[in-house]
Amino acid sequence: METSDIKSKPLSLKFDGIKPFDPYLNLAEEIIKLKKEMNAVILAHYYQESEIQDLADFIGDSLQLSQQAEQTKADVIIFAGVHFMAETAKILNPGKPVLLPDLNAGCSLAEGCPAPLLKKFKEKYPDHIVISYINCTAEVKAISDIICTSSNAVRIIEQIPKDQKIIFAPDRNLGRYVMQKSGRDMVLWQGACIVHETFSERKINKLKFENPDALLIAHPECEETVLSNADYIGSTSGLLNFVTESEKNEFIVATEPGIIHQMLKKNPEKTFIPAPPESSCNCNECPYMKLNTIEKLYLCMRDKKPEIILDEDIMKKALVPLERMLEMSK
Repeated sequence: METSDIKSKPLSLKFDGIKPFDPYLNLAEEIIKLKKEMNAVILAHYYQESEIQDLADFIGDSLQLSQQAEQTKADVIIFAGVHFMAETAKILNPGKPVLLPDLNAGCSLAEGCPAPLLKKFKEKYPDHIVISYINCTAEVKAISDIICTSSNAVRIIEQIPKDQKIIFAPDRNLGRYVMQKSGRDMVLWQGACIVHETFSERKINKLKFENPDALLIAHPECEETVLSNADYIGSTSGLLNFVTESEKNEFIVATEPGIIHQMLKKNPEKTFIPAPPESSCNCNECPYMKLNTIEKLYLCMRDKKPEIILDEDIMKKALVPLERMLEMSK
């Protein structure tokens, strides 16, 4: 997409308490200009709107974004993703401003695992270590032993001594998948992603019947009934790599459909069908990811806020399991 194609709409002016802007600004050009002035880097998750992805310096999954955040030489990090991702970037870069276009861009997994409750849960299993999926708050990371992502969870579990007992939080579906792949028994926190739990096995089977040549690819956050029917299971980046390398031309995609933008950019000749939710809503789209818009991205860079602010002690404690993850992922 050319930068000249992206312009704001008059309706986008309505942000409470925020200085308005010319509704006919070319926002893409303004964002590029501000990025140079600030010496900023824009990191975006695959689930962001396509116009944000097209402006990002780097697009990736949680592991890739963490690695980029750790390595960046920029003075300011603009994180087009959700809150826990921006927190992770801040933990890895405590001396740099980290801006998030919308502070309300949260995560059902993170919200479903409050640190005080996980701490009490942990007390029931004193001989267990805690491996937490990166989709959790900074406070949960601070009481975890190791962090993982869907890209590296199996690899990390396989590096843990077999006699070491494990609590896996907060995603039970990813935890169950890791148990099956690694052969390890783990105590699971009973959390789940609101997007990946919406996919309908019945509707997916109907799609497979209607598209017999299509492969079903799924993220391990999906329910076991969906994963059991999948031709390939992988992280967001894993799914992208799979469809790019596959000789097949049709795919049913059981994850947030934002990834399809990159799939089509890399494979314009292939067909990608978003897996449908059980209801007729757009529940297969992450409502948190979609809170970030190009207008909010521009405003956060123009006003240099909202900024991620974390307690220093929490950041120091959360850094330890994050660094363990990055080291174990090499």
